[in-house]
Amino acid sequence: MIFYIGFLAFLLASPKIASAVTVTYNWDVTWVNVNPDDRHARPAIGINGQWPCPPITANVGDQVVINVKNKLGNETTSIHFHGLFQQGTNSMDGPVGVTQCPIPPGGSFQYAFNINQSGTYWYHSHDSGQYPDGFRGPIIVHDPTSPYIGQYDEELVLTVTDWYHDQAPYLINTYLSAAKNPDGGEPVPYSALFNEAQNIKFSISPGKTYFVRIISMAAFAATYVHFDQHEMTIIEIDGVYTEKQTANTIYVTAAQRYGVLIKAKPTASKNYAFLGSFDLNMFDSVPGYLNPNVTGYLVYDEYQPLPAEPPTLSSFNAIDDFTLVPYDQQALLGNPDQTITLNMDFTVIDGQNRAVFNNVTYVDQKVPSLMTALSVGSYATNPKVYGTGSNPSVLHYNSIVEIVVNNFDTGGHPFHLHGHQFQVAARSAVGAGTYNGDTSHFPAIPMRRDTVMTNTGGYLVLRYKADNPGVFLFHCHIEWHVAAGLSATMVEAPLELQKQQSIPAAQLQTCKSEGIPTLGNAAANTQNPLNLTGANTAPPPNPMG
Repeated sequence: MIFYIGFLAFLLASPKIASAVTVTYNWDVTWVNVNPDDRHARPAIGINGQWPCPPITANVGDQVVINVKNKLGNETTSIHFHGLFQQGTNSMDGPVGVTQCPIPPGGSFQYAFNINQSGTYWYHSHDSGQYPDGFRGPIIVHDPTSPYIGQYDEELVLTVTDWYHDQAPYLINTYLSAAKNPDGGEPVPYSALFNEAQNIKFSISPGKTYFVRIISMAAFAATYVHFDQHEMTIIEIDGVYTEKQTANTIYVTAAQRYGVLIKAKPTASKNYAFLGSFDLNMFDSVPGYLNPNVTGYLVYDEYQPLPAEPPTLSSFNAIDDFTLVPYDQQALLGNPDQTITLNMDFTVIDGQNRAVFNNVTYVDQKVPSLMTALSVGSYATNPKVYGTGSNPSVLHYNSIVEIVVNNFDTGGHPFHLHGHQFQVAARSAVGAGTYNGDTSHFPAIPMRRDTVMTNTGGYLVLRYKADNPGVFLFHCHIEWHVAAGLSATMVEAPLELQKQQSIPAAQLQTCKSEGIPTLGNAAANTQNPLNLTGANTAPPPNPMG
């Protein structure tokens, strides 16, 4: 099928200067029957009876309020606003077991926060590996002071997703079961989608320049994106303005975003295709059912034929995002005050395929970690109170933090940090081994973003300043690996956090309604925070064995 994009705000006018306002959304989270690849009808998670889920649009300085009612009936839920720092509103960050309790069926929850950063972001469920079932959508924050204002005529939003025919709970339980899945291979999607559809069309006017916001909302697949006979000029990644750099093809991992300028042809003599193609190297095997390609069209003249075939490329020569330079010229942060080394790999624990950092697989604790940080007083600076199963590190206020990831796996991984954009000081080549401490090759002005791919058998070195008190996850953004425990907890300036923030009463009531404790250490011990008897240290049983 051919789709013209009528999805609200997927064609966006250039922003104009406006006073800060409160932007309110009232969302009923519901099941919707969908068939976006014309191959299989199935339930997806939509909003107000509609799917795809609508975008959130705001200007820098606005307050966003989202009133959520969970009408799924059979699943809990939550929303994470990917890439937004939640400065001063850590309880609005969204990951269940970290900053909030799940929203139960029939329950309500209000997210309210100010947006003081511009750029291209997205939202998704952060509960039980749920967002591959469709609970995901764009966030666009306009900036009247953007350095690129006036250099484009219109905006377009292009989401890139992978689509599964089975629902997430079944996929997760099958993936985690060592008996059902002895090789530990991740679920492979059926189809690639643009804007949650296929064969989409963008109406293009000759001579105009378009700011295209490309958002990967994928659960697993990384995607090459290429516009036939149209060069892209990159000006933003993950909400960070960059110096202009041209590219014919970009490589977008799960959760990454690119903002690119595309100059339209001077005449409307023909129409052109654009292509999304999965990186098949991400998959342990390529099943026959997989359609790894999706095509869209730049339509200059609706009376002219569409290209008979998508562009054919002998290979994808994608730009290396490590070479991108932030527009603000932020220099490499100085020597780290704290270095956190995370050695990642996969193993089998209690009959389950699990992922580990430093031989620890992440499991939710009895008390959400933010609530522990706010309720144990001075003990909040001791990582022990958060439970070993949360993989915790405590960061000192305003310290320079360095995270080193050594990848012992045979695949690449897109790592995401909540609450920050990090500098990528180093990303090794494939098979380079572990980081040896050599800083001589670090760039003077490193690329900065919130999600970055590590290479197979290599390492990452990331730096950022711990200036946002809160409890933030660092995790692989392949959703199946989150379910397998490839997460760590960064407890940032907990004593400052206690001075500045608290949990809204309605949020605490949500926890109470589900019997989830909100005080004490990871084991809900309020008398002796260093006594972790009863804390969760092993993954829960898998119904599939």
